[in-house]
Amino acid sequence: MSTQGARIAVVEDEPIQRRMMIESLEDGGYAAEGFGSAEELMEAMQHLRFDVVITDMRLPGVDGVELLRRSREIDPKLQVIVVTAYATVETAIQAVKGGAYGYLRKPVDLEELLVAVGQAAGNRRLREENMLLREQLRERYSMSGIIGNSPRMQEVFSLIVRAAPSSATVLVTGESGTGKELVARAMHLQSPRATKPFVAVNCAALPETLLEAELFGHEKGAFTGAERARVGRFEAAEGGSLFLDEIGDIPLGTQVKLLRFLQDHTFERVGSSRPTTADVRILAATNRNLEDLMKQGRFREDLYWRLNVVMVALPPLRERKEDLAALIEHFLARHAKANRKKVKGFSREFFSALYQYTFPGNVRELENVVERAVVLTRGDMLRVEDLPLYLRPGETPAVESEGRLRDVLQSVEQSMIRRALADAAFVQTKAAQRLGLSERMLRYKMRKYGLKEQREEGVGPQKTPRT
Repeated sequence: MSTQGARIAVVEDEPIQRRMMIESLEDGGYAAEGFGSAEELMEAMQHLRFDVVITDMRLPGVDGVELLRRSREIDPKLQVIVVTAYATVETAIQAVKGGAYGYLRKPVDLEELLVAVGQAAGNRRLREENMLLREQLRERYSMSGIIGNSPRMQEVFSLIVRAAPSSATVLVTGESGTGKELVARAMHLQSPRATKPFVAVNCAALPETLLEAELFGHEKGAFTGAERARVGRFEAAEGGSLFLDEIGDIPLGTQVKLLRFLQDHTFERVGSSRPTTADVRILAATNRNLEDLMKQGRFREDLYWRLNVVMVALPPLRERKEDLAALIEHFLARHAKANRKKVKGFSREFFSALYQYTFPGNVRELENVVERAVVLTRGDMLRVEDLPLYLRPGETPAVESEGRLRDVLQSVEQSMIRRALADAAFVQTKAAQRLGLSERMLRYKMRKYGLKEQREEGVGPQKTPRT
C-alpha cells in the first residue's frame, strides 16, 4: 500500500531537530509541516487534516501525552508517534496506553523514522479503507435493518426489490425471531406506498371475539362495550400497507371476510351491512405450516392462494451462520449507542461461542444476547465472560442440569395449563378463565406445548357413573 503524499505533522520545540525531520520526510515523498508547540498543532488541526503526527514527549505547555489525547479526540484515526529522550519502559507504556502508534528514541535515526512513518500512514489508510468497505457492505447487504450477506439472504433481498413496487400480496414465512416484520416493512418502504401508513397486527395476540372488530372496525352498539363507532386497522392503513402477523391463527369466520377483501377490496364493519372500500396492500406472515393447516381444515385453501402471490421464506439463523459476525456488529453498535457504552468490538472467543450455538430464538435471541453483553461488560470488548452461562464453553452441562430460565418458565407454564385443563374437565373456556387467558390464547399455547384438546384417560377428575 503506497503512503506517498501522506500529510505528516512534526511537533518539536528544537528548530534544528524539527527541520531535520521535515527534510527527511519530504525526501521520502511525504508532505511534512512543522510546529513548535502542541498549541500550534491543535490550532492547525481545526482546518488541516494529517495522517501522522510525530511529537516530542517534552514540550513547552501541553506535553506529548496530552497532545496525543487531544489530537485523537479531534481525529480518532490519527496515527501518533511519540519521540522521547527518556526511553524508559514507563514512558513507552504511557504512550501506547494513550493510543500512540509507537515511539522513537532521541537522537532520532532518520531511516528508522521513515520506516515508522510509512507503517503508521499505511495503518491509517488501511483503517480508512476498512471503514469505507464496511459502509459499502452495510449499504449493499442491509435493507431496513435486515442484515445478511449469505446466499439465502441475498435471495430474500432480491425478492424484496422485485416485489416491493407491485401491489401483489406477500406471504412471509419463517420461524419466530427471523425478522418477518422487518421484511414486511422493507416491502412497504420500497413501494409507492412508502409515505402512507404501515399498520401491523399480531393476529395471535387478539382474542377471537375482538379480532374482527380490531381489523374491520365496528359500529356503535355492535356488541357489549361498543359505546361508539371505531375505525379498524384496514381503514387506518388507507393508501398504505397492512401487515397481518401470525396469519395462521385467524379463525375461519374471519378468514372468509379477509378473502372477500382480497377479492374486491371491500369489507363491512362489525354491526354494519354497508360495504366499505379501502386501498390497502396486504402483507402477511406466519411461523406455521399453512399447508398442514389446510389439510386439517383450519385454513382455507382459497385464502392461502390469495395470500401466497409472492412468498418470501426466511431462513433460520442456524442456516446462515456466515451472517453472524455482521449481525453481532450491527447489534453491538446499536446497543452500545443506546446504553452510552464505548464498546468497540468482540473477541474471537466470544464469536466462537456464539458460532457453535444453534439459536432456537433466531436473530431476536442473538440481539438479546448481544444487548445483555453490551450492558454488562466492564471493558471495551465483548468477551466470553459477558455471555450467559449457557453459552460459555464448558458451562453448558451444568446449566443444562439446572435448566435454563426460559425452559424452567415454559415448564411451569405447561404444568399450570395441564392442571387448569384437568380441573376444568378439559372445558377450554373454563380452563382459560382459571388461567386469566383468552380461549384463543389457551389454544395457541396448547398447540405450542403439544397438549391434546381432549382429556386423556386417567388424567383429571372423573365423573362418577350413575347407577
